[in-house]
Amino acid sequence: MARGVERVAIIGLGLIGSSIARAITERMPQVAVTGHDASEEVRGVAHRLGLCDRIADDPAAAVADADLVILAVPVGGMADAAAAIAPGLAAHAIISDVGSSKAGVAAALAKALPDHVIIPAHPVAGTENSGPAAGFATLFDGRWCILTPGADAPADAIAAVAKFWEALGAKVDVMDAAHHDMVLAVTSHLPHLIAYTIVGTASELEEVTESEVIKYSAGGFRDFTRIAASDPVMWRDVFLANKDAVLATLQRFNEDLTVLQQAIRRGDADKLEDWFTRTRAIRRSIIAEGQDDPAPDFGRKH
Repeated sequence: MARGVERVAIIGLGLIGSSIARAITERMPQVAVTGHDASEEVRGVAHRLGLCDRIADDPAAAVADADLVILAVPVGGMADAAAAIAPGLAAHAIISDVGSSKAGVAAALAKALPDHVIIPAHPVAGTENSGPAAGFATLFDGRWCILTPGADAPADAIAAVAKFWEALGAKVDVMDAAHHDMVLAVTSHLPHLIAYTIVGTASELEEVTESEVIKYSAGGFRDFTRIAASDPVMWRDVFLANKDAVLATLQRFNEDLTVLQQAIRRGDADKLEDWFTRTRAIRRSIIAEGQDDPAPDFGRKH
């Protein structure tokens, strides 16, 4: 028998949680949405914005009667959030999340909620902004949402979560949690780590160059600063939760960086051109997949 999702509870009303709420209102108006955030200030903003049908002050009350509960909190806070909602969960409720690392989250949720169905998820979408006012209903349009259910997860629960994300505009894929974490270490986590490093180095050099780093920042540096402006708590938790995959990917990156360093030192023009040609093709593939804007200057409006 197919599972229906008529009531959704969202725990955490930042960028992703508020975007889910907006998308449900726009795409699934028949679904009732209850929200909760640990911050009283955020709850107040969410209430003023009309993000949900109801904003609950208590997390357990927020999930009462929910068919689907989505934990949209930093991955380091998943266990505490799960424990907080446990007293109010209906027996039939599906528990999911939106965390950027999956193996650790799945283990934490399984430990905190051993009697409930858990279907971890990761919508691969976001911006550098945070907070309930930063969300928008079209955030997930054409983006991938990766589900990482355990081997014993009920097929009808997986199908229900997949159908939910497809209704919000996302494309859905299913993979093993450990594989997800390695893939995202390459495509998301390492780029953020590099951006934080480059922008941090630039901030130290700013004094030396009398602010010229900021004054004359080119497009490449500006794009790094956009990434480096992402939620610091969320990314702190991601790196700690996915440290094995991140460190393995970082080791490979360091080895490749050494190769390029040697090519520059030796004046190996062929090596550099070959490397840059291959990486240029990756950019074209991303555009071909519809995962970025092909407009000049990354679609910036001037």
